[in-house]
Amino acid sequence: MLNIQSKLPKVGDTIFNEMSTLALQHQAINLGQGFPDYQPPEALLEEVCQAIRRGPNQYAPMAGIPALRAAIASKVQAQHGVTYQADTEITVTSGATEALASSILALVHAGDEVILIDPAYDLYAPVIELAGGVPIRVPLRVPSPENPQFQLDWNAIEAVIRPSSRLLVLNFPHNPTGITLKEADLDALETLLAHSRLLLLSDEAYEHIIFDGRVQYSPVSRPQLAARCVLVSSFGKTFHATGWKVGYCCAPAALMTEIRKVHQYAVYSVSTPVQAGIAAYLQQGAQLDALSGFYQQKRDRLAAGLQQTILRALPSEGTFFLLVDASALGDLPEKTLSLRILHQCGVASIPVSAFYDDPHAPEANHRLLRLCFAKLDATLDAAIERLQTLRIA
Repeated sequence: MLNIQSKLPKVGDTIFNEMSTLALQHQAINLGQGFPDYQPPEALLEEVCQAIRRGPNQYAPMAGIPALRAAIASKVQAQHGVTYQADTEITVTSGATEALASSILALVHAGDEVILIDPAYDLYAPVIELAGGVPIRVPLRVPSPENPQFQLDWNAIEAVIRPSSRLLVLNFPHNPTGITLKEADLDALETLLAHSRLLLLSDEAYEHIIFDGRVQYSPVSRPQLAARCVLVSSFGKTFHATGWKVGYCCAPAALMTEIRKVHQYAVYSVSTPVQAGIAAYLQQGAQLDALSGFYQQKRDRLAAGLQQTILRALPSEGTFFLLVDASALGDLPEKTLSLRILHQCGVASIPVSAFYDDPHAPEANHRLLRLCFAKLDATLDAAIERLQTLRIA
């Protein structure tokens, strides 16, 4: 018998894979896992196809092809007013996932504490543990009748900062809650970190999906914060091409040097023709500003349809997720509610409790489920029709 001691003993199958597998088995409409069911922009597909035919189709430079890194530098400068050097401060990664993992593994040492804001994307804690770090979780304030959204609690974050604190992970627009940072949050963050050595990891995979005229307030828009921040984003999310797994990170050169040391041994480099296609598409003026309106229409379509169901939609300020209150189905754990909806009406969702340290704990269960509206209108309409068959427990 093999004697194997797991480095991640608490980790099993992810909730996303579990619910997607169940959706296939039960022929359910999958509003759980966050991926579109439509194609990337035609012009982008054409650029990638041309790049495949034209070549090269061999290894890209470890940090990414120069044309794409230059395009990223221009994009971030126009968006946030911060200048990153393409040669030393930008790296193209295998999706935002690898950018996040490489950053954590590079910057977190044994015994370092890393502050996570719960509910937190499920990648963070396992990678922190692989690095020998200790996740320290600070919960968002949960929705209430007076405040129907999750809310940041900067006092609670300040209370856990200690000399052993190494990194604060931010994720805005926030998955799964859909809340965004405000300018006052950046003010609070500057004050909080003024006398701290804490680094920032800002996961902005949904940076171009923000609703109702809001602005994407990134920490890198403030020089004091940019000097200690790793910015991560995802072309897969931005261009409806999650299967391409192309993302990037930007950081001051001293931080990027360490991140690249991990990146080069994790994946070395990312698909050359896909990088070239994305670079060409960005250079021809990709319509990034149109994304918010595109997804807002889908958010509003789903929210309007849910008014005819027993599920209550919460506000969503960004991402392509909408939370729903499923309390009408009973005072049950969120995963039980999610499975009940899947079995009763054939729609897959994700329990928000899956984004907490202990999904079974009472403080992780608020009868909230996450629905993905990055779907064709026909898919959303079919899901709404099925959800209308739900009955109060």
